[in-house]
Amino acid sequence: MDIPFQIVPKLPARNLEETRIYFETQLEFSTQSRYPDYLIMKKGLSELHFFSFRDLDPLTSYAQVYIRLQSGIEDLYADYLKRGVAIHPNGALENKPWGTKEFALLDPNHTLLTFGQLS
Repeated sequence: MDIPFQIVPKLPARNLEETRIYFETQLEFSTQSRYPDYLIMKKGLSELHFFSFRDLDPLTSYAQVYIRLQSGIEDLYADYLKRGVAIHPNGALENKPWGTKEFALLDPNHTLLTFGQLS
């Protein structure tokens, strides 16, 4: 049976307000919903959900999200650099051997966000 669906990650956040501000000001997501212990951010067709996890140790978090772009990865990367968004030290835009062009950054919770586009 072929039923269309969308996958929406639910990610831990130590501080939902800090997370909201980062995603709005740095990555230009918009806030869709804000509850005391839950946050929904959206950009284009993509959504990220965050749940409050005050005891999260960001330095031991292994949370990761791959964000696939259909086009425009060079423009997005240049825009982030121009606006001072911190790119992961090992995450500069580059062509990968598996046929994608990617870059990566860490959000305030140390979730690795990898942006990729088929080459």
